[in-house]
Amino acid sequence: MYRVPEGGGSADGAFTLKLLDKKFDLGLSEKQLVDYSLQLGSDCPFFILNKPCFATGRGEILEQIELNLSSYKIVIVHPAIHISTAWAFANIKPLKPGKSIKQIIQQPIATWKDELINDFEKPVFPKYHEIKSIKDALYDEGAIYASMSGTGSAVYGIFRIEKAISLSFPENYFVKTLFS
Repeated sequence: MYRVPEGGGSADGAFTLKLLDKKFDLGLSEKQLVDYSLQLGSDCPFFILNKPCFATGRGEILEQIELNLSSYKIVIVHPAIHISTAWAFANIKPLKPGKSIKQIIQQPIATWKDELINDFEKPVFPKYHEIKSIKDALYDEGAIYASMSGTGSAVYGIFRIEKAISLSFPENYFVKTLFS
């Protein structure tokens, strides 16, 4: 049996606002939805826009960016491991990158591997070896870029769309391939 990962409370809250707006024909503007969602959580506005954005502040100041992934497919692997967000934040030691994320994601994806780093991986991987193994497996299979998503435990890999992929994970892992 597969356990499907949820989008998290922020996504759930934002999409619920959008659903209520549509269901009750409220006619709320995008700005109103963003303002209401901000009352739910700092990163909720991102899910109202639901487009690639560069976030600053607490995650509530969003600048839409161009990011074309139409030549790629994304494989998401969720090992059904719960990682406490509080634990992850208590153990993170963020590093100051040489370039901003905004600069890095405008570069070719092939350059991301050495520059676009999820700082949560450093404390998570030693404690949850299976999660690091997923990232390694994605790279072994030919991912151009792979990373843990947020505080974990889902890991994703970006592959060229024409690349045949043959991954094998335990039955309880949720594995999904997405195309743009």
